[in-house]
Amino acid sequence: MTRQGGLDALYARVAQLEQAGVFAGRDWAQPSILQPVLAVRSLRQSNADITVIEALSELRLLAVASGDYFHPGISTEQARNFLTQVMALNLDLLSGQMSEADRERPQSLGSIVQSLYQYLLDRLGYESILASLVAEVRRLLAQRPIQTDSIKEMISQIAKCLFDPDIETAGTEGAARLVSALFGPTQGCREDPGVTVYATRLEAMGREALVREASDLARAMHDTGLVSAYHPVLLRHLRGQHDDLIPKALGLSMTGIDVLQCYSQLVYRLIDEAIYPATSQAIYGLAMMLERGALFTSPVAAGLWRQIELKLSDATSKTLSEVFGDEQSPRVFLLAGVLSILGLPLGVGQGNNPTCQSVIGLSMWADNDADYLLQLVAWAARDDEVLTRFEGQPISSKGLESGLAKAPPQDVDAVSLILVPHLDRLYMEMGRLCGERDDDLHRWINPEFYGWWVGHGFRVVVDIHTGKLDDYAGFIRQFYASYHPYYNGHMPVIHPQPAGIAVTDSGGRYVGRHAITILRVALDAKGDMRVYFFNPNNDSGQDWGQGIVCAIEGNDELNGEASLPIAEFASRLYVFHHDPLELGDMEAVPTEEVARVMELGCTSWAVNV
Repeated sequence: MTRQGGLDALYARVAQLEQAGVFAGRDWAQPSILQPVLAVRSLRQSNADITVIEALSELRLLAVASGDYFHPGISTEQARNFLTQVMALNLDLLSGQMSEADRERPQSLGSIVQSLYQYLLDRLGYESILASLVAEVRRLLAQRPIQTDSIKEMISQIAKCLFDPDIETAGTEGAARLVSALFGPTQGCREDPGVTVYATRLEAMGREALVREASDLARAMHDTGLVSAYHPVLLRHLRGQHDDLIPKALGLSMTGIDVLQCYSQLVYRLIDEAIYPATSQAIYGLAMMLERGALFTSPVAAGLWRQIELKLSDATSKTLSEVFGDEQSPRVFLLAGVLSILGLPLGVGQGNNPTCQSVIGLSMWADNDADYLLQLVAWAARDDEVLTRFEGQPISSKGLESGLAKAPPQDVDAVSLILVPHLDRLYMEMGRLCGERDDDLHRWINPEFYGWWVGHGFRVVVDIHTGKLDDYAGFIRQFYASYHPYYNGHMPVIHPQPAGIAVTDSGGRYVGRHAITILRVALDAKGDMRVYFFNPNNDSGQDWGQGIVCAIEGNDELNGEASLPIAEFASRLYVFHHDPLELGDMEAVPTEEVARVMELGCTSWAVNV
């Protein structure tokens, strides 16, 4: 299954596998009783034998559904329906991004399952799961990711379904809206004529028509978070001829318009230098950067002027070209990436790389310390080096061994591509410089790595020497007294705080530790106290078992935030920072609340701790 052509070879042998008794003595021997929901769990669990048998069973059912194999225990229609439901329940695999749980699976099981899903999809087609696919695209877009290539590919597949006369597409208005937002958002490009034809049409348009084009493109962008390739063509046409229409084309509110008017020369130069069809998504980053008022911090504006003129090193240029191609110069891709991350600090993701510590840093700095992020980008892109300090000792990323990521990332945004390898090495070096200490090393590393605003108080749920739970009740009470408004004197979270969670899969089984940032703790519209946090793992809507499913919308989440009721979040919390001078009343935390959190933790990730 891990080899090129391996799934084809197994597909050709499904009859022999059946005859050899692969499924004998197991539920799989009776395919008519198999349940899609259980199949999802079989595919995604840690037992390699179970996953492989499930994968073989689904290849067998594919052969039945395709008419290549007759099985007396299940009809062609039943087999197709079963596979359709399994695919709809595993739509996260279509994005090409593996979750933390999948990435940590032994024996390449995560990659095997992802390959199997693509194999099934290629042969059964999209029509059977079109409605589920549209819902999945909208769910991903609600998080406003910076990297949207895989989502655009999904929409391209939806478009193929819609325009295929052999596919039943009744009731798919939602699909049509997604497709039009990307391929035909305005009257001038309704039939997707191509950017060259569209540019010619713009030349012939009067002002009133241009106003409509600008409004329609902006509306489609803000509704979906996606930017059509026609959008940069319009922006570049407006530049110098109709600059007064640029705010409308960006869909700016009064705040964004104020920023643009104060820094118009810089904004126009950014459009000239960074906005092309190959970097169209950066338009949304630019618009949101203006809406956030980021340029009102004067060092950020100065840093962007430097970024425009930055001379990239040969190594940086080569890396960017290898990943993003040569349709534009490497400096254009990097500048566009800077706009995206400054506009969407919660849209950055780690890809299939174990670099959560570095990525939450990118997010925090983009949101809270953007001029520092621009300095880091300049060092990494120009000098192939990032400088920092640890407890007064200067550190350079140059010459350090690899950190957790042993290979350069290939599936991330331009800023992450250039900067994360340096950050990953620096974080590991800080750990080495800590040596042997009497507490979890994140206590000392995080304030030095991320910034002064990281709380100097620190609590870890286990004893680092024994690995056993250490005053679990006290840990929970201290978290509530630090973050819950009812017990900390109604003190809000002022700066994002790094924290560590014990990730579990949908069965509540422990996967590993993972870095996130706590953004805010607040009542939602229903009156429930929730923790809103940033998860760098590409898709924040994860199922952690025990009914604990991270929400990404519907509970007052901002784009890019995940949220959970505070007790459910606390049940997966492993380490957190706090300000010891602003600690609330630990004894006021209800005993029954503490007991509930402990029960959830001790019956999931901590069952053997």
